[in-house]
Amino acid sequence: MNIHEYQGKEVLKQYGVSVPNGKVAYTVDEAVAAAEALGSPVTVVKAQIHAGGRGKAGGVKVAKSLEEVRAYASEILGKVLVTHQTGPEGKEVKRLLIEEGCDIRKEYYVGVVVDRATGRVVMMASEEGGTEIEEVAEATPEKIFKEVVDPAIGLQVFQARKLAYSIKIPNELVNKAVKFMLALYKAFVEKDCSIAEINPLVVTGDGNVIALDAKLNFDSNALFRHKDIQELRDLDEEDEKEIEASKYDLSYIALDGNIGCMVNGAGLAMATMDIIKYYGGDPANFLDVGGGATTEKVTEAFKIILSDAKVAGIFVNIFGGIMRCDVIANGVVEAAKQLGLTKPLVVRLEGTNVELGKRILGESGLNIVPADSMADGAQKIVALVK
Repeated sequence: MNIHEYQGKEVLKQYGVSVPNGKVAYTVDEAVAAAEALGSPVTVVKAQIHAGGRGKAGGVKVAKSLEEVRAYASEILGKVLVTHQTGPEGKEVKRLLIEEGCDIRKEYYVGVVVDRATGRVVMMASEEGGTEIEEVAEATPEKIFKEVVDPAIGLQVFQARKLAYSIKIPNELVNKAVKFMLALYKAFVEKDCSIAEINPLVVTGDGNVIALDAKLNFDSNALFRHKDIQELRDLDEEDEKEIEASKYDLSYIALDGNIGCMVNGAGLAMATMDIIKYYGGDPANFLDVGGGATTEKVTEAFKIILSDAKVAGIFVNIFGGIMRCDVIANGVVEAAKQLGLTKPLVVRLEGTNVELGKRILGESGLNIVPADSMADGAQKIVALVK
């Protein structure tokens, strides 16, 4: 789960991470009132969307008067920002962060992630902070320093100090940087984050170490432990179909193609999308109904797939281990009848109760095209939608 920058900064403040003073605003008048309350000679007006690259897209402006705050807020609110992370459709800005300016002496990067190769948390840092950190990682990876954290003892002071010296934090501010990194790591672990990224981390003219930006992502599987974090969820920033899928414990991700996929198991779902592409088609979604799907769950999965106007046909690919093929078949028949399905539907069933499942489909009286294998099903649905 993602949250906005201003929400991330509020979470980090609870752990002693230094952040600039700021207020969220939903209207132009609220933005001006927030700037007035902050009383800073320089005010930053920042678009709040779940995507990076906002500055390059015109979503971050520096104002030197209340009149400029009003002008920038009017310009950004309601604007559709297109960044390298939003895709071409962009995201509409519905809220702003109004923040006091600060005297930036130097920008750095600090991030905490889970390294799947080692199975451990890693803190990364670079002296090349700012908007081009992805390019730094690609072109000059030697400028990014890493410390692997032992989960038994956590991030150690000597590791944070080593990172601070590696990225050339001024000597007199090393202790503050170490304190900052230890607090960031603690927030990452205690809040079950999957990413905690500060870009940029800045040292200021008056000798502070501050998170000028903050990106926190959370492990969805651990949200039951964090009711406070769940409350920060902004449904406006998420795909409506993905929100609906989450209500029924369906794993759904919208894509750009026209062949809807309903599969049980994440690995099989990925393979299904690959084989559709192999035979010249384009998957419209990733959808894993899981191992314990019910007839109702399958019906809702169909509704979600068909709510995408681009879908021209559906491929159901089920390998029944825990999942029974007759349950899937009943769900497919029920959904097709409820929704008056007229689009091509190809179904491949294999595994537990497969013969019963095939008989249910065959006796349904619906125009369902059976497939003998995954490859056979992929070829048939690609041909039908074309």
